[in-house]
Amino acid sequence: MESLITAAARALQAGDPLGALNRVALRNDAPSLALRGIAMAQLGDLAKAKTLLRSAARAFGPREAVARARCVVAETEIALVSRDLNWPANTLAAARATLASHGDLANAAHAGHIEARRLLLLGRLDEAERTLAEINSTPLSPASQVARELVIAGIAIRRLRTKDARAALGRAASAARQAGIPALAAEVESASHVLDTPAARLITRGHERPLRLEEVEDLATSEALVVDTFHHAVRRRGILVPLGRRPVLFALARILAQAWPADVSREALITGAFQARHVDESHRARLRVEIGRLRTKLKPLADVSATSQGFALTPHNTWQVLVLARPVEEKHANVLAFLSDGEPWSSSALALALGTSARTVQRALEELARSNKVQSFGHGRARRWMTPPVPGFPTGLLLPGPLMKT
Repeated sequence: MESLITAAARALQAGDPLGALNRVALRNDAPSLALRGIAMAQLGDLAKAKTLLRSAARAFGPREAVARARCVVAETEIALVSRDLNWPANTLAAARATLASHGDLANAAHAGHIEARRLLLLGRLDEAERTLAEINSTPLSPASQVARELVIAGIAIRRLRTKDARAALGRAASAARQAGIPALAAEVESASHVLDTPAARLITRGHERPLRLEEVEDLATSEALVVDTFHHAVRRRGILVPLGRRPVLFALARILAQAWPADVSREALITGAFQARHVDESHRARLRVEIGRLRTKLKPLADVSATSQGFALTPHNTWQVLVLARPVEEKHANVLAFLSDGEPWSSSALALALGTSARTVQRALEELARSNKVQSFGHGRARRWMTPPVPGFPTGLLLPGPLMKT
């Protein structure tokens, strides 16, 4: 039996889940259950994998703490890939500590990478970096190096550090080749596409063009006045005017910026900012009030000048006004952005990642589903949401689960 377990573990390490199943598929001892669970996870049957791993954890004896900890790590990775982000972090932390205290540094590092990936999905970048720093000195296998570099690249992308992201993805590609696991190479390739895909649109003087992430990064140091629709703010170099809590003011700023250097009529401003169908004197009075408030907010960066037709934006110390817009303007763009990774998300996980209520996310998903922009499968707590598959676009692949050492 020992030789079969060892051979199955080596098959998993080489990215051959079918080879592993051929050796342990008919066995029901604890190590075989665990290896079957990891193999099923790599094949994409996550529900079966979770069941097998839980059975294995129960089957291991009280003195086999390390084996049970490995099962916990494998199950939490399945939860991560299933975008079930509600699992208790202290459970994974305890398993990681157990593995480290017993000298299983490879699987302890893998547990750390899983936690860092979860933190990255939730946008907790500082915590993700601290988690990576804790395993910085641990000798890593090529597969673990790939996982680490993908997290580093993800953090760099979220922070608009494209050079750091490209360097990390280059190291990940090298480690994936060394590991010789096709799924890892595909994972790195999929992540690399983010840097070469339009990340935003630049609108200026009535024209627009797509921007890659590097070009978005360059705007942070440009002299231009930028109306940023991602963060609902107006900025130039180190000066930032947040308008996220003043949607009407931001709408006015955007309309004026898109028309610059021309002015915008009062009727167009009222229709665009107030969503009014019929303009009356009360709307005109409200516009005067809101323009006054916008002038006060934008005073460090620009003035809003009255013209015979309406108003015009007059920037200070620059002759360039830009609008940084999302690639696709959509009411529920944030939800679609998370679903675009190709993985199945639960509504509760989306709520965690977006920092909003589950009910708000559910309403958004239902509205997107009615317009065929998302699709769901499963029922109740097992229900998951995805964007419809797009031919020619790679989807995220499950990284290999932790290896069961014998």
